[in-house]
Amino acid sequence: MAASNWDQRYREGSDRWELGKPAPPLEAFLRTDSRAPQPPGRVLVPGCGRGHEAALLADLGYEVIGLDFSGEAIQRAQALHGSDRAQLRWLQADLFDGGALAAAGITTGSLQGVLEHTCFCAIDPAQRGAYLDTTARRLLAPGGWLLGLFWCHRRPDGPPWGSDSALLAQQLAAAGFRQQLWEPAQGSAPERDNEWLGLWRKFSGPEPSRTR
Repeated sequence: MAASNWDQRYREGSDRWELGKPAPPLEAFLRTDSRAPQPPGRVLVPGCGRGHEAALLADLGYEVIGLDFSGEAIQRAQALHGSDRAQLRWLQADLFDGGALAAAGITTGSLQGVLEHTCFCAIDPAQRGAYLDTTARRLLAPGGWLLGLFWCHRRPDGPPWGSDSALLAQQLAAAGFRQQLWEPAQGSAPERDNEWLGLWRKFSGPEPSRTR
């Protein structure tokens, strides 16, 4: 879906997943769970939308980049959470545009963390391999983390596109991530069915062999 289509969705309020706050399972995990990654660190929030999770991470002490290819989304994030905070900056760019990321200082191994919420379910499912390759192989430093809240509904339409929890775990392992947490989310908003919460680390040594 083109950026202009997402701009229109944000103008209409029809993006279908706005909660007006960080997703409760993510906020609870980051604030209270001993397994949660700890600041400092440079973290990317791809498909940040109105920026609620990006602002939360900045409040917790991370250096955060909220990225979205919708200019309307970035404008709304800035209006809600500020455009001049030391720990938080906004970037309008395509996650798959390596040149645009590099121009913004997001280069190979430059991130300590990626927070995923509603980007994976918004992109065309055919792009999911590229998403995992970008985060795992290119942008995350060895030992870096991916924290995600994934929508594992089984409805055929989208966006938001659903995922299969078992298949997704396999895909993440094949992409070079070591699973630390993968379980049904607790405390999801009533309209969010079948959310799964996961935490993975990028392999810091040789990657596991791939099945051919």
